[in-house]
Amino acid sequence: MSIRHLAGIALALLFLSACQSGPEIRRDSVPGADVAGFRTFGFYEELATDRAGYESVFTARLKAAVRKEMEWRGYRYEPGQPELRVNFFANVETRQEIREYPLHLGYFAYRRHYGYGFYTPEWEVVNYRQGTLTIDLVDAARNTLVWTATAEGRVSEDVMRRPGRAVDETVTLMLRPLPSARRVD
Repeated sequence: MSIRHLAGIALALLFLSACQSGPEIRRDSVPGADVAGFRTFGFYEELATDRAGYESVFTARLKAAVRKEMEWRGYRYEPGQPELRVNFFANVETRQEIREYPLHLGYFAYRRHYGYGFYTPEWEVVNYRQGTLTIDLVDAARNTLVWTATAEGRVSEDVMRRPGRAVDETVTLMLRPLPSARRVD
C-alpha cells in the first residue's frame, strides 16, 4: 500500500483519536445558498483523495459513508448528471509536542541548609499524527462550492487499526447539520 493511501487511512482514523472529545469540525456555506433545494448528488470522477489514478480503499469508504448520509437526508444518488458534486481532501502530517513536567525533589539537606523541596522541569517530546479531512459540495451547474465541512484532530494507533468505523462516525459528524433535501411533489 502506498504512503498516500496509508496517509489517507490515517486521516480518516484520526477521528476516533485518543482525544475523547473527537475532532474539531468546522462547517461553512455560501451566503444565500439553498443546499436543501438540490435533489441529486454524485461524486467527481477523479477525487482529490485519489492521486494514483485509481480509487483507494479510503476513498471507497468515504464515498459509501457520504452516500449513506446524503440518501438518509433525502438526496438521490445520480452519478451521471447530479446537481451537487462531492469531493474529498485529506492530509496527515507528523507533528511534535514538547511537554514540561515538574519533578519534585522533596525534602533536602545540603551543607546545613535545610528546605522543603523544589521543582525542576522534566521535558518530554511527543510525536503524533495530525489529520484533516474536508468534504465539499459543489453546485455542478455553476461549478461553485456551496457547502463544506472540515474535521481536524489527532490520529491514534487504535483508529489506525480500525478505519471503517472511524470513517463512518466522522462523516456522520461532519454532515450532521446538512439540511435535508426538500421534497418536490
